[in-house]
Amino acid sequence: MSVLLFGVSHRSAPVTVLEQLSTDESEQAKIVEELLRSTLVTEAMILSTCNRVEIYAVVEAFHGGLSVVGQVLSDHSGMSLQDLTKYAYVRYAEAAVEHLFAVTSGLDSAVIGEQQVLGQVRRSYAAAETNHAVGRTLHELAQRALSVGKRVHSETGIDAAGASVVSVALHMASRRLGGSGLAGRTAVVVGAGSMGALAAAHLARAGIGRVHVVNRTLPRAERIVANLRAQGVEADAFPFDHLPPVLTDADVVVSCTGAVLPVVSLADVHRGLAHGQEPKQLVICDLGMPRDVDPAVAGLPGVHVIDMDRIQREPASRAAAGDAEAARAIVAAEVANYLAGQRMAEVTPTVTALRQRAADVVEAELLRLDNRLPGLDASHRDEVARTVRRVVDKLLHAPTVRVKQLAGAPGGDSYAEALRELFELDPQAVDAVAGGELPLMAGESIFDPEKTE
Repeated sequence: MSVLLFGVSHRSAPVTVLEQLSTDESEQAKIVEELLRSTLVTEAMILSTCNRVEIYAVVEAFHGGLSVVGQVLSDHSGMSLQDLTKYAYVRYAEAAVEHLFAVTSGLDSAVIGEQQVLGQVRRSYAAAETNHAVGRTLHELAQRALSVGKRVHSETGIDAAGASVVSVALHMASRRLGGSGLAGRTAVVVGAGSMGALAAAHLARAGIGRVHVVNRTLPRAERIVANLRAQGVEADAFPFDHLPPVLTDADVVVSCTGAVLPVVSLADVHRGLAHGQEPKQLVICDLGMPRDVDPAVAGLPGVHVIDMDRIQREPASRAAAGDAEAARAIVAAEVANYLAGQRMAEVTPTVTALRQRAADVVEAELLRLDNRLPGLDASHRDEVARTVRRVVDKLLHAPTVRVKQLAGAPGGDSYAEALRELFELDPQAVDAVAGGELPLMAGESIFDPEKTE
C-alpha cells in the first residue's frame, strides 16, 4: 500500500475554485468516512487551509484509489470530476511524501516560509485520528512531516521574509494607509480563532491604537481583548450584530472566520461608512477561505480590499532565495532518509520470518537428535544445541544485515523478494510478522542470548 495525494491549491486554481472546495470539520469527517467505505482506501487525512485542499490517502492501488478520492471530493464540492481534475494535482508514493514535507516546511505556501501551516497539518492529523482514519502509514508520515517542518524553521531563515499571511496582509494595509501606517489607528478583527489572535498580536506590535474584536461567541473574543489590554492596547469585544457600528471609526479590518458564507456584507460596510464622521479610507484584509467579505464591498468609494489573490502576488510573500534553497535541501535529505527507513521496515518482516524459519529447523533437528540418541548426556546435548544455534546465527548474520542495508536504496524491495525465494519462505508467515503475530523483532537473535554464550 502507498500514499496517494489528491490536491488543489493556490498554485493550481483560482480563489473561486478553492472557495468551492473549502470544507469545515464536520464536512471533512463525512468525506473521510466515505473514503474509508471503499476497500481501496485504508487511511485518510484532509488538509484544508486558506489556500489548499489536499487529501492524503493510503490506497491499495493507484488508479483505483485515485478514482475513489476524486469522485468523493467531486460529490462533496458539487464540481464535476472533469472540472475538478482541471485544477487538481496528484502525487503518489515518494512524490506524495516529498510534497507533504515541502508543505509542512512552508515551501508551498502563498507566503513562502509561513509557520501557520505547521499547526494546520497538526490539526488535520489530530482530526483524522479522532475520526479513526489514521493507521501506521499516515501516523509515521505526519509525525515525520511535522518534525521536518520544525527543523526547516529552526535551521534556516525561511520565515524571516514574512512569517505569515497575516503579517504580509497587514504590511500591505500599512503601506496603503500611508503616513504612520497602522500606528495609532483603529482596527476591527473579525473572528477570534488562531488567525484572529495572530492578527491582534501583529496589530499590537505595529502600534495600533484601538482594536474591536468581533466574534460569534464573546468569550473567545474577550480572551484576545485581554491579551491586547495587557500589551497596553485599547480593546473591546462585540458580537456579530455590532459589526456595522464598530466599522464607523475603523481604518483597517482583518477578517478570518473560516465561515462558509461571507460574514462582512456590502450592507454592513455601507452602514458603517455612512455613520462615520467624515469620508475616509478603509482597508479590509480578507483572509478567509472561502471569502469572508462580499466581493461587492471592493466597489465602495474609499474601500480597498486585500484578498488572498493580492497577497500571493506581493513580493514580500516570497522568502529569500538562499533560505528557500537551504530549506529545500533539508526537505530532500529528509525525504531520502524517510523513504530509506520505510524500505528497510518493509524488509524486516522477511528477515524476521527467515530467523523464525531457522529457529524451527534447529529445534526440529535437535528433536531428531533426542530421538536417535536418547541416552545422550544432558550436558553434551546442551553443548550440541548451543553449537548448532551459534553456527546458524553466524550464517544468517551477514545476509540479513546486508539485505537491510540494500533495502534502504531505491528498488531495495527486490532484495527481500530474492530472500523469500532463496529460502522458500511462506508469504503468509511474512505477512504474519508484518501484522505483529510473531514475537521476534527486527535484529533480534533467533535464540535466547543467554543460551548462546
